[in-house]
Amino acid sequence: MEEKLPRKTEKPWGFELLFALTPNYAGKLIFVKKGHRLSLQYHQKKDETIYMHQGKVLLEIEEGGQMVPKTFLPGQSVRILPRTRHRLKAIEDTTLFEVSTTELEDVVRLEDDYGRAK
Repeated sequence: MEEKLPRKTEKPWGFELLFALTPNYAGKLIFVKKGHRLSLQYHQKKDETIYMHQGKVLLEIEEGGQMVPKTFLPGQSVRILPRTRHRLKAIEDTTLFEVSTTELEDVVRLEDDYGRAK
């Protein structure tokens, strides 16, 4: 059965708007409210690229086994390979785009401000 798109999903930190879903890729617009952050997570298979559209975030990303904080500004993009730990915290209200492989449920939450980590 074909999904009706776009599909908005409310999250405790903002929302996701899934606007593309094919057998090969998915596309989302993600809005994160100022002061909120996503879970510290990684993906087993999902390969994603994030493009920063508006706002300002602190991106914590694993590099060489260490978590490295980076300020992420409009116009910047980053590829996050499978098994790479990462987290975003919105310093300002933030809008970003995510293009990824189709494993949308592939999220391993290590820490979560909203009680969703297992």
